[in-house]
Amino acid sequence: MQNTGKLAGKTIFITGGSRGIGKAIALKAAKDKANIIIAAKTADPHPKLEGTIFSAAKEIEAAGGQCLPVQVDVREEGQVQEAVDKAVKQFGGLDILVNNASAIFLAGTQETPMKRYDLMNQINARGTYLTSKICIPHLLKSKNPHILNLSPPLNLNPVWFKGNLAYTMAKYGMSMCVLGMSAEFRDEGLAVNALWPRTAVWTAAMEMMTGDESSKKCRKPEICADAFYAIVTQDSRKFTGNFCIDDKVLADAGITDFEQYAVEPGQELMPDFFLDAADGMGGIIREQSDKAFAAKARAENAASKGKPQSHSAVGGGENHAAIFDAIGQHIKAKPDPKLKGTYVFQVGGLIL
Repeated sequence: MQNTGKLAGKTIFITGGSRGIGKAIALKAAKDKANIIIAAKTADPHPKLEGTIFSAAKEIEAAGGQCLPVQVDVREEGQVQEAVDKAVKQFGGLDILVNNASAIFLAGTQETPMKRYDLMNQINARGTYLTSKICIPHLLKSKNPHILNLSPPLNLNPVWFKGNLAYTMAKYGMSMCVLGMSAEFRDEGLAVNALWPRTAVWTAAMEMMTGDESSKKCRKPEICADAFYAIVTQDSRKFTGNFCIDDKVLADAGITDFEQYAVEPGQELMPDFFLDAADGMGGIIREQSDKAFAAKARAENAASKGKPQSHSAVGGGENHAAIFDAIGQHIKAKPDPKLKGTYVFQVGGLIL
């Protein structure tokens, strides 16, 4: 999708934007010469994930935007308030908020340490609510204000709750903010929408969790960035309360070539979580991941009682092959006629 200059001079606050989809969104807006606040935790280089708030700021400015990098933990109200105050002081206000920061840990109820439950709900649900709450008074002064949460449709199929209830609760907390805030602020002209990728998106975090081989079955983060652009350049009074899927948004905007977003054009794609596939495929994914990761999660739960663990630890992948083999057998028997692809589940305990 070509930039049209509609975000020129707009001020955009992005949480968790030092890498991945958040950074891709920032770079898209930078091409319009927008003002961008990168509010994320990573100020020093991560041993396994490239990118910091400062390296992202350099890329944003090289792309044509202005950038204010601020180290922020969205769980801390004081830090969020300070970051918003700095943004308003430097750029004069806010026009768009992108709630992108997120944490993930996939395990059953008995295998999820409360530390992980708290982490996900504090970052995903509470962090989104908190950042929105602090930004809204400034957004309401904008001519076309938008909040965009990177969260899924509220799909109540039990398959997406079974086996990873804590993560689903936390992620759906972000989506419930869309449902509630879009209704609450509709009459004041503030748009609140959600955006979710239909397929796996290739990022540094994805590479660390799944390895290099999965890249060819993913799309690039730019598909989400283009979908972001299509959403936030619409009239905020007319487009609000929507749970958008990236390629559907772009198709509605007239995009027909989706191969441009593929890491390797022509390859099969891996669908993302929370979107129902044909013939109960979601159930197959859940059942296999439940079996493979229950032992590992129990071990971490036991270890967490003895000593603190890093919030950014990512689990090992010793059981990946068995899971994908089982899924592959099902796919061969009943391929998805719509996507012509294989399937993916996300694993780990990563703060994105």
